[in-house]
Amino acid sequence: MQADSQIRLNLSAGLASVGVALVLVLLKLWALMQTGALSIAASMADSAMDLLISGAGLWAIIYAARPADDDHTFGHSSVEDLVSLGQALFVMASALSIGWLAIRRLVSDTPPDLEAEGAGIAVMLVAVVLTAGLVLWQRRVARRTGNKVVAADMLHYVGDLLPTIGAILALVLSKTMGLSKVDSVIALIAAGLMLHGARGIGANAWHALMDRAADPEIVAGIETIAADWPGVRGYHDLQTRTAGSKLFVNLHIELDGEQTLREAHDIGAALKRGIVAAYPQAEVIIHKDVWHG
Repeated sequence: MQADSQIRLNLSAGLASVGVALVLVLLKLWALMQTGALSIAASMADSAMDLLISGAGLWAIIYAARPADDDHTFGHSSVEDLVSLGQALFVMASALSIGWLAIRRLVSDTPPDLEAEGAGIAVMLVAVVLTAGLVLWQRRVARRTGNKVVAADMLHYVGDLLPTIGAILALVLSKTMGLSKVDSVIALIAAGLMLHGARGIGANAWHALMDRAADPEIVAGIETIAADWPGVRGYHDLQTRTAGSKLFVNLHIELDGEQTLREAHDIGAALKRGIVAAYPQAEVIIHKDVWHG
């Protein structure tokens, strides 16, 4: 697939994400005004964060697609990590706010009654359908392009389905059984899930910004490719780091000093292509040393 086609697909997923998030915020705001349900407030806050995250993700996709230049010789993919770190902090703050409100309602002797549960249920069902449709499209794009930003956004929206379904459950129980406190319990669970997700997003972004090595499985895979490559007598000083969806690899290989420069170049170039074939997002630099075995 051509790079331009991949960029268009990634942009389509980003635009769809922003559009769905905006529609969900407006629908849930109306439902919250009708019902006063805290679980809907939690779901709306989550959708508002989705809108922010999706907008930042769309901008990151556009910016990261820019080619390397004199000021950014390794490209612009680190913007994805910066955006992710900011998103994680925002998610944590919102989750703590929702959790605090949920606890206050749980310990209150007179929690507010929910109203217009039917309208709230209808809105949340629409939210489930829209979110599920977005997830299916993002999954298709991620599989075709391998874009990790789209894949991560897809997983985020998969996680959003749980608090949305929880809000529906809270409204159903309130309408049929009068169990209004279930609303606060579900909101508290949703806040915990948001904190857990934000921790993972923030940790991954922080590690990438600190030039942490790639996943051990990826490092082991590169080592296996280098060790088994025809003409390579040995290798050393393998270094990896990630930046956004890109993987940067530096590797020294040991070659027979008696062969021609062209032969040595061809071995190194072929190995580079082999690593990129296994890890399409990789930027690989091969250094050639003389084998002293």
